[in-house]
Amino acid sequence: MKCALVTGGSRGIGRAVCIRLAQQGYYVLINYKGNEEAAAATLAAVQEAGSAGEVLGFDVANKEQVETVLGGWIERNEDKILEVLVNNAGIKDDVLLMWMKDEQWNNVLNTNLGGFFFVTRLVVNSMLRRRYGRIINVVSLSGLKGMPGQTNYSAAKGGIIAATKALAQEVGKRNITVNAVAPGFIKTDMTAEIDENQFKALIPANRFGTPEEVAHAVGFLATPEASYITGHVLSVNGGLYT
Repeated sequence: MKCALVTGGSRGIGRAVCIRLAQQGYYVLINYKGNEEAAAATLAAVQEAGSAGEVLGFDVANKEQVETVLGGWIERNEDKILEVLVNNAGIKDDVLLMWMKDEQWNNVLNTNLGGFFFVTRLVVNSMLRRRYGRIINVVSLSGLKGMPGQTNYSAAKGGIIAATKALAQEVGKRNITVNAVAPGFIKTDMTAEIDENQFKALIPANRFGTPEEVAHAVGFLATPEASYITGHVLSVNGGLYT
């Protein structure tokens, strides 16, 4: 059975990605940190899309939890092939650098960048053995151009972009692709406090995007037909920054 793991899959972009991959025939592993109810709702949506899956609760920034929960699942499920990894879990804690506390820097870097490292290191080993895999990292416009008040978030996402390009070169010969999708302003919980009417004039498409539009890009990069695309960052931002 071919499987896909989506970290931070309980809401927003993560939920839309889970549904998209379910439509593409994947058994979906839905990672969540604290909101089990939302993860269960995503699982129900995956089942409605005609596939199956399960929820896995662990903090991507916690090495021990990743190894115990995700590593344990891999050991127990030798009949399930983890073909696709979508590193979507992330947090932001915006403040100008001059006022940023140590924990604001550490928490954002540890969850976004550290989570990418712990999860990908574990999953890529099985992909290397099977000589096939798709790794898609959900980054951000902030990681490409930087955003004021998001020095920590921009640093984390920019780090993942650089890691995407480096890892793509390490594993390319084993038929494993590593790409990133960089959303701009997307209608999710993370942008709920932003006035769309105020910002949409800056966007050539004149609107915010939807989670489903990001999920479509992720789904494309997960296909076998995308095998000659690797080390690439695909922007989904309505033309705001190219």
